[in-house]
Amino acid sequence: MNGEILYQGHASIRITTKDGKVIYIDPYSGKHYDKPADLILVTHQHFDHTAIDKPPKNENCIIWQNFDAQQNGEYKSLTVDGINIQAVEAYNKNHNKANCVGYILSFDGIKVYISGDTALTEQMPELKNENIDYVFLPVDGIFTMSPREAAKCADIIGAKYSIPYHSDPGSEFDINQARKFNAKNRIILKPGETITY
Repeated sequence: MNGEILYQGHASIRITTKDGKVIYIDPYSGKHYDKPADLILVTHQHFDHTAIDKPPKNENCIIWQNFDAQQNGEYKSLTVDGINIQAVEAYNKNHNKANCVGYILSFDGIKVYISGDTALTEQMPELKNENIDYVFLPVDGIFTMSPREAAKCADIIGAKYSIPYHSDPGSEFDINQARKFNAKNRIILKPGETITY
């Protein structure tokens, strides 16, 4: 069975691993909430990232939020069913460092970095050593980075593929804003589109 990374819209992502484990990150936007969750991750507590009641849940579903993932400035890790999640820094002028995280997920031999609502962080240069396969970076230019700033972050992180998300605070997706993200090896996913690995 192939694994799948599904972009639901705005900042919402659903990952289905090769053995069928289902991870929702920042549930809120779009469709495709039909698969029961094994794991739900939340990067911060703004309403457009925290619809944790939207997905159905398997009996042993774990919900891991920013206040679980970062405590007193210490970034935590979690391993569930062979999926490793490492919390990392996320912050900008609209998002307090103490209340926000990003996540690097390692599973099925790949690494996916969900940056959350952030700007360039002090930690990002270190992430080049993580050999990240896919990074999702916000590009709305209002509450998060501009596409140009996000492209600089993509260059610093050095992931194999860089994907713009959080492109418009008022809608699921803004194709024009996403196209301004001129990172190397850019992939533009529209809501409902997937990466199969």
